[in-house]
Amino acid sequence: MFGDTVPTAAVVAYGTAVGVFIDLDHFLIARFKTGRWDAVRFCLSNPRAAVADQSEIFEPGDVGVLSRLLSHVVIGGVVVPAIAALSVPLAIVTGVVLYAHLLADLVWDIYLLERHADAAVSIDELVRMVR
Repeated sequence: MFGDTVPTAAVVAYGTAVGVFIDLDHFLIARFKTGRWDAVRFCLSNPRAAVADQSEIFEPGDVGVLSRLLSHVVIGGVVVPAIAALSVPLAIVTGVVLYAHLLADLVWDIYLLERHADAAVSIDELVRMVR
């Protein structure tokens, strides 16, 4: 058991599952913010949306950028040490996957923020030009 190698496919499958299932917190955040399970009901009646177009799942403000990032950090801070008590190598894989997921979320959020900020500046410039 100890010292055994784990097939690469199993590590990739585990990492993929961790990277995907971390986002289930979005449903809990939306439930907390809205008081309703609409997003879960929508996914159960439209499972394609969970894979194809996740923008259909939540209404604006149901999750929120900062709530989502905070939740991911809290989950990682609890899950990784708990797993480390059982298996340090598994905790390392989990921590690396969650770090990469959080980093990707941050990069995407910064991209969107800058794109919206650029659009807002362009609108402000257009308004100034019209006046």
